Amino acid sequence: MAALGASRAAAGLLRAQSLGGWRGLRTTAALTQMPQAKSQNAKAEGTFQVTMLPGDGVGPELMHAVKEVFKAAQVPVVFDEHHLSEVQNTASEEKLDRVVDSMKESKVALIGKIHTPMEYKGDLASYDMRLRRKLDLFANVVHVKSLPGYQTRHNNLDLVIIREQTEGEYSSLEHESVKGVIECLKIITRAKSQRIAKFAFDYATKKGRAKVTAVHKANIMKLGDGLFLQCCKEVAELYPKIKFDTMIIDNCCMQLVQNPYQFDVLVMPNLYGNIVDNLAAGLVGGAGVVPGESYSAEYAVFELGARHPFAQAVGRNIANPTAMLLSASNMLRHLNLEHHSNLISDAVKKVIKGGKVRTADMGGYSTSLDFTQAVIAALEGH
Repeated sequence: MAALGASRAAAGLLRAQSLGGWRGLRTTAALTQMPQAKSQNAKAEGTFQVTMLPGDGVGPELMHAVKEVFKAAQVPVVFDEHHLSEVQNTASEEKLDRVVDSMKESKVALIGKIHTPMEYKGDLASYDMRLRRKLDLFANVVHVKSLPGYQTRHNNLDLVIIREQTEGEYSSLEHESVKGVIECLKIITRAKSQRIAKFAFDYATKKGRAKVTAVHKANIMKLGDGLFLQCCKEVAELYPKIKFDTMIIDNCCMQLVQNPYQFDVLVMPNLYGNIVDNLAAGLVGGAGVVPGESYSAEYAVFELGARHPFAQAVGRNIANPTAMLLSASNMLRHLNLEHHSNLISDAVKKVIKGGKVRTADMGGYSTSLDFTQAVIAALEGH
């Protein structure tokens, strides 16, 4: 009885906090208000400033495709371009600060994959991770949706993966306790677990989704993942219209392959999200076709859903621009440029559905340039 009373008290406190407004826990609507306020100011001046980070691998080639399509569609966006790369030795604290300063002004960014070398060079946190922490980009959202006309093992898929990406296994806390023994700390906090859970339920509410699944490994990591799971359960009580269930991460991976249609919105800690993002992207065509985005209370960053530099394709004109173009389209929608957003996403989908112009990863023989030009031609036709 005492445990039940404590549970009810905790739920009541959580409900009161929610109604009163948690400090630091902002809804999806609040997440978009600040960037949109900036956008309205820019709109009065005729253009929108967006921070651009091409990143490594084929990132610069994909950004070139975005620029060409934006130019053809007459999108009122001006890119403030910065280059940050550990691979090309162009990363420094000074350059990172410049990117952050640009983001403080624009509130919105389009970025490629900033590759993280495996070699340890004295700093455990990569520049990509440091950028996300500086901007507090706590929520990564990957909408995995089948593309009309492109057949994969599973068709008509439509699910969303929401990943907490500021703590967990990516906390950069590792040390050698004694020679030959490495301790790597996984950090799970109540505040950040509540925040990502609330984001997931707010997202489901705003987008008309019916179910949220919390993915965990609390049967093994009873305290860490146990806390994450408990926070999700407490937040779920505040959203009685959204169905809530839980699933262990290894079973989740199997279920995604066997029957992905059972899922709607999935919320999970950092590492699981990284793995599931990639697995789910593979269900609908791979890293080249799935867009992604990351949010903080102030900033919105649009990127690839499955973050791969695709270094082996650099300079070969074979990278698939689809994911980056769809991500750019989502960015325009975030900026309230609905017409331009629909124009570009419709053109991309039209080219894919036509089936005549497809890059190698989609089973075709077309180049990146061929695909970009086909999208531009579809824009002009529209």
